[in-house]
Amino acid sequence: MKKIELLAPAGTFEKMQSAFNFGADAVYFAGKKFGLRAFAGNFDDKEIELAVNYAHSLNKKVYITINILAHEDDFDGLEDYILWLEKIKVDAVIVSDLGIISLITQIAPNLNIHVSTQANILNSYAINFLAKFGVKRIILARELSIDEIKKIRKKIPNNIELESFVHGAMCISYSGRCLLSNYLAGRDSNRGACVQPCRWEYTITEKTRKGEQYTIEEDDKGTYILNSKDLCLIENLEELIDAGICSFKIEGRMKSEYYVANVVNAYHRALTLINNKTDDIKLKLLELKKELEKSSHRRYTTGFYFGEKNKEYLENSMPVQTHEFIAVVLENACNGFVKIQMRNRFKVGDVLEVLSPNENFNKKIKVSCMMDENQNIIEDAKVVQQIIYLKTDLNLMKGDFLRKQLSEVPQTKQ
Repeated sequence: MKKIELLAPAGTFEKMQSAFNFGADAVYFAGKKFGLRAFAGNFDDKEIELAVNYAHSLNKKVYITINILAHEDDFDGLEDYILWLEKIKVDAVIVSDLGIISLITQIAPNLNIHVSTQANILNSYAINFLAKFGVKRIILARELSIDEIKKIRKKIPNNIELESFVHGAMCISYSGRCLLSNYLAGRDSNRGACVQPCRWEYTITEKTRKGEQYTIEEDDKGTYILNSKDLCLIENLEELIDAGICSFKIEGRMKSEYYVANVVNAYHRALTLINNKTDDIKLKLLELKKELEKSSHRRYTTGFYFGEKNKEYLENSMPVQTHEFIAVVLENACNGFVKIQMRNRFKVGDVLEVLSPNENFNKKIKVSCMMDENQNIIEDAKVVQQIIYLKTDLNLMKGDFLRKQLSEVPQTKQ
């Protein structure tokens, strides 16, 4: 079986490092312009070049998003940017606009083009048309079923790769093309400035009762009638492979470093199980799905892959998680202590769980002793981003994470 690529989001350099550390084969992110996540950290030109060199030193790949739906003025400076990306050997650019695709093929023919999910590619005819431009990969629209993907794969050239999303937040609008943000906040979602108004709480008004608003209550947090569930395909990866998908994409450039590490870790381990043809794989994949409950998410769905109706796609609640991100390991453990940076409060007596790409994965540490930077003994870590030396017998490594199970886990209404 051809190696399946695990593609992770990288909103910052640190998130990129975590993604690679936990098993991603490639990352995608935007520069300061032309991408669809204007509020993510994003990378300036120097950071992009550093990221490309860093990834290539690990034999990994970097894809840069230029996936806005471009207005005429958006082309100002774009030609120079494209030529520069080709020069620094970016592995591919992710594009949705036909005009930008045309420009790239004219001025940078050696720059690989991946067509974004924003382009709404739903059929083989569109793919065969784009193949004439030398496009290397199609990131399929989320609205396709697995059966449709199988039919498409049979009707397109063998050298065209197919990528699909397997995990993360989904837009309530068709392939992410939404005007709510433009209308309610004056921020163009199709040019990278979406404020996610679909996550807001809404009321309804009966036509003859002007001024009287009614909330359709679903839980104690309110109603989120435009909200989508989060996509999760960790139990169905083999079916996607059989359908012809070669790259599994995780959404989340605006998510935390811990979120990226946790999700990449689970999917990397799932692909390892599949590649090794592991016995009892369904049970083990179910265990890995439980890992995905440990970082913030909305209730999970398989989206449109198996033909669910839209009502099974909608969410009626706020995000939940079973564990809280406590700290990131800054240096390898030494002499029975490990240097960490605190992210959420914890105390002596708490039990912390390790998120690691190695054998320390899910091992526990009962906090018995910790010191601040001046080697003062402390009982309660409550200073945000405080540097702490934590006593442990585990050989923790730089880039590992510590988390704590929540005593009360919020429940979404089923």
